[in-house]
Amino acid sequence: MSILAIAPALLAMLWLARSSCRKAYLDIYLFTLFALPGWCRFIAPGTPDPTFHEAAILPISLIYLWKYHRRWQYSITDLLVVLYACQVGYSEYENAGYKEAQNLLFDLIAAGLLPYLLAKGLLNEHSHRVDFVKRLVWLVACLVFFFAIEARLGFNPYRFIFDRFFPGQGDGWVTTFRYGLARAAGPYGHAILAGIVLMIAFHLHRWLNNGNYWESRFSRINIPGMTKSKTLTIILFAGLALTMVRGPQIGAVIAGAVSFIGAGTNPRRRAGWVALSILAVGIPAGIIGYSYASVGRASATTTSQESAAYRKELIDKYVDIALERSVLGWGRNGWPKVSGMPSIDNYYLLLALMHGVPATALLLLLLIVMIARLLSNGMKAGMLKPKGSSLSFRLAGIYAGFTFSVLTVYMGDNVIPIFFTMLGFADNYLCSGGDLALLEPQASKPESASKAARFEIVLA
Repeated sequence: MSILAIAPALLAMLWLARSSCRKAYLDIYLFTLFALPGWCRFIAPGTPDPTFHEAAILPISLIYLWKYHRRWQYSITDLLVVLYACQVGYSEYENAGYKEAQNLLFDLIAAGLLPYLLAKGLLNEHSHRVDFVKRLVWLVACLVFFFAIEARLGFNPYRFIFDRFFPGQGDGWVTTFRYGLARAAGPYGHAILAGIVLMIAFHLHRWLNNGNYWESRFSRINIPGMTKSKTLTIILFAGLALTMVRGPQIGAVIAGAVSFIGAGTNPRRRAGWVALSILAVGIPAGIIGYSYASVGRASATTTSQESAAYRKELIDKYVDIALERSVLGWGRNGWPKVSGMPSIDNYYLLLALMHGVPATALLLLLLIVMIARLLSNGMKAGMLKPKGSSLSFRLAGIYAGFTFSVLTVYMGDNVIPIFFTMLGFADNYLCSGGDLALLEPQASKPESASKAARFEIVLA
């Protein structure tokens, strides 16, 4: 029954035959990306094993490339994304050979390059970006219902539903517990991965709220005293709380602090205060955290301290192993395992082990360059009205929160294409002028209309 994984490709082709490439992207691909599990694959001998979202993106990408491959705005992010994919792909090929590397090479394209391509190529107008973010927020908010079931009953409803169609493929994902309560993971497999997605959705929703992009009420449901925006804020906040993951929750706070820079009349002054606040809090917190984690797992007094100690021991034990093959790493499954430490809960370290220090450096460079470009754009534009409606500062905050979050977990399953989707989304925004383009909306209308006409991809 694993053939069900390619059903989204058929649906995407149906949508492409009846409407636009952008509509198929929003209706089919985003649903598979945010609402369906990434561990379910169609497995056939001698071929790549696509997931739901990988199957969905292939026909949409083919039509996009066929029609509009020459209408591309190049940027430094394009180069870094390609270099990252080449480093990871070549590392796996050299370490494991083509037969073992083919699935990773396919994933690099279908879950990396193509999500970046479509997010950058299809969302060219401000209205397209608003539609994209609204769809994303709605999908993640609806998932909180399943998160609540998982937290209450102690098992993942997604495993219950999909294990019968994809037997054995979800066995690696188990519901974890903290403080005696189940940590919700939903279609993302692990609670920390779910936390990263909730962090992204929560802050994108805050951008919609601050920009007055939400309607005041639900069309069919009237909750006394509650607007649509306030209701979604509560739902997404509850979802993040149900994951009970410290890394993404701290990342959400960091994202909020960076976003705060763009909510005042003098962003540069606010940036200084935010930087000082982060240093004032971060340095003591780092010292306390290091002492807290340095006791070793054997001497830890709580499960939280044991978890922190484990992450410190990972660095102590595995850095030397990563440096043994610093250029190309050991491959996805080839790195030597230290006894009692099978899980690498630090993606930068894991990436260095698997694909070499250059892969980690390229990922960090992607994040740093994107944050710097977004902050620079936001600073040049100054405060947008309504207050707090800057997408540049909001996206910079999300990337800062993500940079911290993956210190605590590996980046896997749906979070990888979500990461590249957000990269493409942000790069598209910057290539279109970013916040600066919103300062003179009347002057930009004719150009916007022509772009919309060029990018409306409809099959005859």
